[in-house]
Amino acid sequence: MQVLKRPLPFHYHNHQFSSTPTPPPSPSSIATLVLTTTNPTHLTQTLLNPTQWSWSTTLVNQTLKHLWNHGPKALLFFTILDRHPTYSHSLSSYHLAVDISARLRRFSDVWTLLDRLRHRRLGPTPLTFSIILERYVSAGKPDKALDLFLTMHKHFANPFSQDLNSFNNMLDILCKAKRVQKAVDLMRVFKGRFKPDVITYNIIANGWCQIRRVNKALAVFKEMLHRGIDPNLSTYNVILKGYFRAGMVNQAWEFFKEMKRRKCEVDVVTYTSLIHGFGVAGEVARSRTLFSEMLDRGVLPNVATYNAFIQVLCKKDSVENAIQVYEDMMRKGYVPNGITYNLLIRGLCHHGEMGKAEELVGIMRKDGCDPNVQTFNLLIRYYCEAGEIDKGLELFGKMGLEECLPNLDTYNVLISSMFVRKKSEDLMVAGRLLVEMVERGFLPTRFNFNRVLNGLLVTGNQDFARQILRLQSKCGLLPKHFSYSFLSILKENPVMIYMKGTLRLLIERKWRLLLRGFWTPVAVPSWISSLVTGVFKRWWLDFYDCAGESNVGVAVVVRDITSDAGLQDGDRLIE
Repeated sequence: MQVLKRPLPFHYHNHQFSSTPTPPPSPSSIATLVLTTTNPTHLTQTLLNPTQWSWSTTLVNQTLKHLWNHGPKALLFFTILDRHPTYSHSLSSYHLAVDISARLRRFSDVWTLLDRLRHRRLGPTPLTFSIILERYVSAGKPDKALDLFLTMHKHFANPFSQDLNSFNNMLDILCKAKRVQKAVDLMRVFKGRFKPDVITYNIIANGWCQIRRVNKALAVFKEMLHRGIDPNLSTYNVILKGYFRAGMVNQAWEFFKEMKRRKCEVDVVTYTSLIHGFGVAGEVARSRTLFSEMLDRGVLPNVATYNAFIQVLCKKDSVENAIQVYEDMMRKGYVPNGITYNLLIRGLCHHGEMGKAEELVGIMRKDGCDPNVQTFNLLIRYYCEAGEIDKGLELFGKMGLEECLPNLDTYNVLISSMFVRKKSEDLMVAGRLLVEMVERGFLPTRFNFNRVLNGLLVTGNQDFARQILRLQSKCGLLPKHFSYSFLSILKENPVMIYMKGTLRLLIERKWRLLLRGFWTPVAVPSWISSLVTGVFKRWWLDFYDCAGESNVGVAVVVRDITSDAGLQDGDRLIE
């Protein structure tokens, strides 16, 4: 279900096939074709025609990246081309498909893709497994990731060796997912098989710093020294950044001075951490001094350094000064990237200068840096916060034309904004956005489901609310607690109609109607009565759990049902 229709950039349905392959359109145009074609047969014929386009790995990969935020369509495109008579997917294309499938938590499809890789003798490679391990951990399945790492040699005919590099990669994945203690336990268990090196300890130290446990990182630092492993510059930079992340500015400065005393070769990463750390702490003047100091010491800043300085100025100083730094980096020959422009756009939007922000988007395009999904998310968010929700929806509609598709953050921002004006039509849009994001492979939170569901009920959109409820059930995110408005849906639900009849039959002891084919004129045996009672009790307890273990909620439902059924003994079931 589409919220806004996005026009096709080229007329693919009127395209005349020629005898020789024609130059292919842009990846964004192919992505639009895949997104807008509703007939799978027509799409398959168009993509598989050997005389229409000449496919290449670069074109396929770029198209997959354009379709990244619509996982099901991306996989459909990949699957269709896998049957092409003259083109064969490369290893890099398979890696993209594996990553998309794992992101959608379609792990059975992942194993199918790996079987194809093995059949075509393209892999799997260490990178293949790294992708799967990372997705398992991000899906909350670290044990699955560990099992895969330890049993890789059992799954594939040509396994690669499980060396220290692959083990460090496993630890890094766990630490980036903030499962640092699990990584530490793993390192200790396998220290005999994989002897930790400086990279291993740096990964663990960085993991602790990311969750602001600098004391734990320092313990890792001391353990390195105790084991005779010399820390390198990356180790010092990790701890320095950890101090700033934890808000320990004075300790960070003392640690930096200790680095100098130990004659550590301070690099651009060190100064970037100092400039950003002091700036975020509100000491912008000190950041300026450090920026000048690094130039005096012959340490040249990179784009990341300028980005850190621009972010500090936008947050703690003024956007005008940030723009001056941006212009200075341009004069010196540095090429700004998407992060640079997005930082400035965020700064302008935060100060209410939306017009200048959109002008900067135009400059961004002229400089050859296309706006990305984060750029649109910033503009949509600030337009909606300013009350210009229609403008936000207009930008959302343009995203497909700007070579980027909305991501999970886009939908979350827009759905939240639909509750500002409290209009019935806005809540219908929120519902359509919710349906669309599920169709594109994104999993809404239970909070968003419940919020949209309740909003639709309050505004009288019961039919659409039922559709959202079915979708919520399909995603396994049914509400833990039912509101009174939610119960009004249940009373008209087929399941509840069945429940009314079951309650009536149980209360009136009409077992023969329940048993139907088992019924005979002879009295129903006691074991059959016990069986039916047990099944109904289990079913009722499931409903009770679904109702949020709320006696009030269950009582409301039972009384409503028994009242509608004309029964007088409903209170007895509650007790």
